[in-house]
Amino acid sequence: MIILKTDREIELMRKSAEILIATFKIVDSLIEPGIRTEVIDREVEKFIRSKGARPAFKGYHGYPASACISIDDEVVHGIPGEHKLKSGQIVGVDIGVELNKYFSDAAKTYAVGEISAEKKRLMAVTEQSLGKGIEAAVAGNRLSDISFAVQSFVEDAGYSVVRELVGHGIGRDLHEDPQVPNYGKAGRGPRLKPGMVLAIEPMVNMGACEVVFEDDNWTVRTADSLASAHFEHTVAITENGNEILTLGR
Repeated sequence: MIILKTDREIELMRKSAEILIATFKIVDSLIEPGIRTEVIDREVEKFIRSKGARPAFKGYHGYPASACISIDDEVVHGIPGEHKLKSGQIVGVDIGVELNKYFSDAAKTYAVGEISAEKKRLMAVTEQSLGKGIEAAVAGNRLSDISFAVQSFVEDAGYSVVRELVGHGIGRDLHEDPQVPNYGKAGRGPRLKPGMVLAIEPMVNMGACEVVFEDDNWTVRTADSLASAHFEHTVAITENGNEILTLGR
């Protein structure tokens, strides 16, 4: 069931998102060659809790950390640890915040030091595909218009979108209906309405779309070991277009 949010509820989500935006500014300052991913995770948790909020991922179905940190061929759900970032890598950081029982969720892929032109292009196309999806997330469109916008842009650029993992509704729960796939034909699914809030999150592979799941039960990698990128925003659909809550005003 898709839950429409009231203006008050969207305002509560906006407050949650403000903390998430500030958290990413801290991550921005930490990403560099040599830093251990567990250090990034620790700083993320410390900051979120200092604001009276809770890192939404920690403990979610047993996930052990506050941030998902995924390197190169890790698509999503990489678990922070002792390994150090190296120049030339790309790293996806996915963070959720719960404040006053309302959630926000966003992800960003970073370059670590100098990276190849191929990785730069992958990151740019992935972020731009998120923009295409958000452009389609307006009242009156169908849900799959978002999916089609992402997939067509990505595949026109020569990349592929992951099928097994999708975006989602968000609100009082971290994951709500509807699922928001990054692939599909336009004009299908429920009609988008004011009050819907969606986490739109293209996961784009440099090579084939297939992924594998690691033995840690969390980390998802590309099956061909080529790089993957991930960007995400929490987007509220309103009477007057949409608002990217995790971008800020």
